[in-house]
Parts: sequence; structure tokens; C-alpha cells
Amino acid sequence: MKFIKDNKQKHYEQIFSAAKKDDREQFRELFLKLHDRDQHEIFHLLYPEKKRKISHFLDPEEFAEIFEWMETEDQEAAVQYLPDEYMAKVFNHMAADDVAHFLNESDDTDNQVLLSMMDDRESERVQELLSYAPETAGSIMTKEFIKINYKLTLDQVIEKLRNIGKKAETIYYLYVVDEKERLLGVLSLRDLLLSPETERVENIMFSQVVSVKVDEDQENVARVIQDYDLLALPVLAHNGSMLGIVTVDDIMDVLEDEVTEDFNDFAAIKKGTDDRKMTPFKTAKARAPWIVILLFLGMITGSLISFFEETLQSVVLLAAFIPMIMDTAGNVGTQALAVAVRNLTIEDDQDKESLFQTIKNELGAGVLIGILAAVVVSGIVFVLHGNGVLALIISVSMLLTVSVSTVMGTVIPVIINKFKIDPAVASGPFITTINDSLGLFIYFSIATLFLEHL
Repeated sequence: MKFIKDNKQKHYEQIFSAAKKDDREQFRELFLKLHDRDQHEIFHLLYPEKKRKISHFLDPEEFAEIFEWMETEDQEAAVQYLPDEYMAKVFNHMAADDVAHFLNESDDTDNQVLLSMMDDRESERVQELLSYAPETAGSIMTKEFIKINYKLTLDQVIEKLRNIGKKAETIYYLYVVDEKERLLGVLSLRDLLLSPETERVENIMFSQVVSVKVDEDQENVARVIQDYDLLALPVLAHNGSMLGIVTVDDIMDVLEDEVTEDFNDFAAIKKGTDDRKMTPFKTAKARAPWIVILLFLGMITGSLISFFEETLQSVVLLAAFIPMIMDTAGNVGTQALAVAVRNLTIEDDQDKESLFQTIKNELGAGVLIGILAAVVVSGIVFVLHGNGVLALIISVSMLLTVSVSTVMGTVIPVIINKFKIDPAVASGPFITTINDSLGLFIYFSIATLFLEHL
């Protein structure tokens, strides 16, 4: 492994040296031997003045393959350092959906300038994708797919495939349309190769095609591809004409984005925010409302401690176990929340549990975990402090707290969902704060009940 790494580093240094000497032939010889991923890494490591030389070293078509691998930050650097005319030619060689994705993501790029310099056909494709609502099938589909007329023979299809196949995103599915571009079926590459060349497409195509409308939410598109185990999914206009396809690699990006949004929601961060692109002011503005709400909820916890002040003054040792009770309540509540939110977002009734069943399962798990935690904690307390009553208070409090917290973590997302709010907004901090208060109330109530025996 070290040998491979050393060889790679040596190769990189030779490329950097060629760039420094402005030796185009040596740069191309060394650079084009690398995988696209490594070529992207080279561009990322180049100094700004060396990045500007890329337009001299590489043809637009060659750089287009590297550009697609880049993160948005490096793509923006490329647009900044390279001539607009060169980048317009790069975009001409890229898939329209990749160009549209970059232009949507970039805040520093003058879209209209680059679009006006692209070839008219390619520019129109990109502008069409940009015109669709964000996070819909239309906004993530690609226009580079192969459609064939249902009356063609297979030898005609093969000839067409040879001519235009290189430009398509995928050739594993050939989409069969009529004269009005309406989707009739799909022909797989397997059926194309294994059937007689004189056979007509309409006789061997698969007509039970799964598709989505152009304004379908991207999460639903991802679910359809997952449910039907597809490599690509046709996107149709409302009149049935075929507009494009969504491929499985695009869906991987969608799922990553959706998971990021869900994590933001669980952390009480405003949905759709990207910390890499937000100023400190915008970040604070997005998070402040939740923090204020949690501050008020946190005051309940403080009020509970004040309310049971006499209990604490009588047995100061009780204060030592407050963090343990609060942490445990918050942790089990967040775990139950994850299960509840997942169940709410499942649309398949076969996989979806009823609310009663979810509460039953989580309460059962909470009781079992509570018993285990109670036994462990009571043993430790008794050994350390030699006080059986204190051990009993801690163990009973732990059992009830864990049990109640799992129920709260399950029920609160359901209540919020009834108000047509994203259930993920019932986030970890929200559940944790509520369960902290409930845990303390249970703990101090039991401690007060047994106070005279301590």
C-alpha cells in the first residue's frame, strides 16, 4: 500500500513539474493516464495560477469528464479561473442534468452568460431542467436517453444505437415511443441482442412500464426506483410524452441530500440549509428559533429543581444523580423518535406499523431496558453509598423514566404530524428537553415520597 502511495505521489509531482514548466505534451501524457477521480484530485491541488493553464493543457471534452467528478466548491473554482468560452464548451460536452445541477448549486456563477455561450441545443436542454420546480423528477432527470419508434426493426435499432449510443446516459433501456413521443414500452439491451434482427420492436417490447410525472417529488421517485429495482425511470409530461429519465446514480445523490436534511431536522437546524454556503448571520437566523423554544422548555427543568429545593436540601446526595437521569431520558427518547419518524415516512402499508403497535413495542423495549438499567444502577449505588432506600429511589426512577421516555419519543412525532408538520421536526433536542423534565419530575417525586426514610 505504501509503495502504491509513493508511486502516486511521485506521479503527481511530475505532473506539477510539467505544469510549472508549461510543458503541455508531458502534462497530457502524465495526466491522461490517471483515473478521472485522480485527475480531479490533481486539479484540486493545483495552485490558482496553474489551474488557469488547464484550458491550455486539456480539450474541453477531456476537462468535462473531470468536472463531473468535482465537488461544487472545485467546480466554482474552475469556472472562476478558466475562460468563459472554454467553460461553455465544457458544458456542451456534459450531460444537461449535471450542468443544471451545478448552476443550481452555485451562487457565484453568472448562469446567463455561460448559457448564452453554449450551443443553442445544449443550452435549451439545460434551461428546460432549470425551469422545473426544485426537488422534483423534472429537476433531476437527464435528457440523454435513447428513444425508438415502435415500428422499427431490431437491425434498425442496432444501427441507431451505434450512431447515438455514446451520447446517452445509459443504453441498457431503450424507450419505445409513438409518433407523438408518448411512451409505449421499454426494450432492454438483453432482448435486443437475443431477438431476431428482423423482429419489430412492438412485438418484443415490455409494455408494463413504470414511470413518474415530471412534477413528482424526488423522494417518491427514489422510492419507485428502490421498490422496482430499476437502473433508470422514465419521466413523463402530463400528456404522456417522454421528457427524460432519472438514473440510479442521480437517486444516490438525492438520498444523500434527503438524509442530510433529516439529520438537520433531528438537530433542530432549518431544513434545506447548507452550512458550507451560509454566512454566520444566516446560520444563526436559521437555528435561533429552535434554540429560543428550547430555552423556554429548559426553564421548566430549572423550575422543577426549584420546586423540589427542600428535597434536595434534605438529601444533597440526590443532586449527584440528576445528570444520569436526564441523560438516560434524553437518549432513549431520541432512539424511540428515530423509530417513530421512520414509521411515519413509510408509505407501504405492508411495512408500516400501527401507532398502537409502535407504542407497544417501544414501551416493551423501554421497560426491559429500564429494568436492566435499574438493576445495574441500584447495585452501584448500594455498593458506593451503602444506602438501600437511595438505591431503591434511583432504580425505580430509572425504570419509570426510561419507560415513559420511549412512549414520549413515539407519540410526539405523531402529534406533530397531525398538524401537517414534518415529523422529523420533533427533533432530538426537543424530545431530550421534554424527557429531561419528565425524568426529573419522576425522580424528585419518588425521592420526596421516600424522603423520611433516607
